[in-house]
Amino acid sequence: MSTSPATPPIVDEPVPLPVRWGAPELARLTAMLQQPSLFYWKGPQTTALLEEFRRHYPLQYAFPCSSGTAALHIAVGALRLRPGEEVIVAPITDMGSLIGILYQQGVPVFADLDPRTYNLDPAAVRRAITPKTRAIMAIHLAGNACDMTALLALAREHKLAIIEDCAQSWGARHQGTPVGLLGDFGCYSLNDFKHIGCGDGGLVGTNREEYGPGLSKWGDKSYNRVLGGRDPEDLAPNYRMSEPQAAVAAAQLTRLADIVARRHHAGTRLTALLEGTPGLRLPYVAPGNTHSYWFYLLRLDLPSFRVDRATLAAALTAEGVSCGAGYIPRPVYRYPVFQNHNFFGGAWPVRDSGLTAMDYRAVHCPTAEAILADCLVLKLNEAMSDAYLDKVARAVRTVAGRLAR
Repeated sequence: MSTSPATPPIVDEPVPLPVRWGAPELARLTAMLQQPSLFYWKGPQTTALLEEFRRHYPLQYAFPCSSGTAALHIAVGALRLRPGEEVIVAPITDMGSLIGILYQQGVPVFADLDPRTYNLDPAAVRRAITPKTRAIMAIHLAGNACDMTALLALAREHKLAIIEDCAQSWGARHQGTPVGLLGDFGCYSLNDFKHIGCGDGGLVGTNREEYGPGLSKWGDKSYNRVLGGRDPEDLAPNYRMSEPQAAVAAAQLTRLADIVARRHHAGTRLTALLEGTPGLRLPYVAPGNTHSYWFYLLRLDLPSFRVDRATLAAALTAEGVSCGAGYIPRPVYRYPVFQNHNFFGGAWPVRDSGLTAMDYRAVHCPTAEAILADCLVLKLNEAMSDAYLDKVARAVRTVAGRLAR
C-alpha cells in the first residue's frame, strides 16, 4: 500500500526561514568591540540586556547567565535545598531542567501530565507532594502555559516554591500575565534554537526579597559583586554571561514582541484549519492564555489510521510538510542516567546514604508515556505566511483522510 502522493506535493515550497540577525545585533556588537572590557559585571551590553529584559519581564532581581540550564540551576541553588529534598517536575522536558536539582543533591520527583496541554497535571502534582517537597518546577512546554492558578494554590497550601521553566515559552501568557512572573523564579533560555537567542545564554529573575539580593552569587562562584571581595559563603558554579552574548541577546529582545505575535498567529491559524480533522488531537490552550508556539505539538488517535505513526509522518513529509514522528524518545526518567542512578561516577550519594528511597526504575507516568507514543511535531516559525500554513493544513488533512481506517 503506497502512502505517498502520485502528484506534486501539496506544500510545494521550502520551509520559510526567518532572518535571525541583522542591523540591531551588528550595531551592538560593533559598540562592544570598542569597549575596554568584555566582562559582564556592569558591562554596557549586559546592562542593556537587563534593561530590555525588564521591559518584557519586570523582575527586580535578574542575572544573565550562560544557558537556560544554568538559569534553572541558579534558581534551585538559591532555594538552598538540603540533600534529599524534592522538586516536582514534568517527565517530558529537556535534561537541562533536571541537572541543577541533581547537582544540588535534590531529588527530582516526576508527576504526570495533562493529556491536552502536555504540562503538569495539578492533581498528579498534589499526589506527588511529600514532607520532603520544597518546590514545583512548572515547565511551560512548547510555549503553552501551565495551569499556574492551580499550581500556585498548591504551592501556597504546602508552602512550596515555584520555579518557572520558560525556556520554550518566551512571550507566553497565563491569564494575561507573562510566564515567569507568576512563580518565585522565572528562568529563560537564549539558546540558538529558541524564540530569541545568542548562541547560548539564559536569564533568571525573581521579585522575592528572600532570594533576590543573593541571586547573582549562585551564578558567579558565590562572589559578592556588589560589595566586592572574594570571600564565598556557599559552593556555587560559574555561569556568567559575556558581553558578546549580552550584545546579541539585547538586540534580540527588541524583536521579541513581533516574533511571538507572528508565532501565536501561525499556531492559532493552524489549529483553526485542522479543527475537526478525524484522528487528530490538537493542542489545548486554556481560555485567557497565550501560546507562543516554539513548535506545534499534536497527538494522533492511532487506532483511527491504517498505518503507524512513522508511516504517517513519512507520508506528510512526502507532501512537503516539515514534521517529526514524536518529540523526545522517552520520558526523562527512562533515560539511562536515571534508570542506572548514575549521577555521580556511577553513584547517587543521597540514595546511597538513605536520604531518599527514590527508584526511577519504578516510576511510571502513563499519560506522559502515551503522549510520547502518539505525538507529532509540526515545524512552526514566525516566517510562515498564511498561504504556506494553508498548504500545510491541507496536506495534513489530505494525508489523514487518505490513511484513515
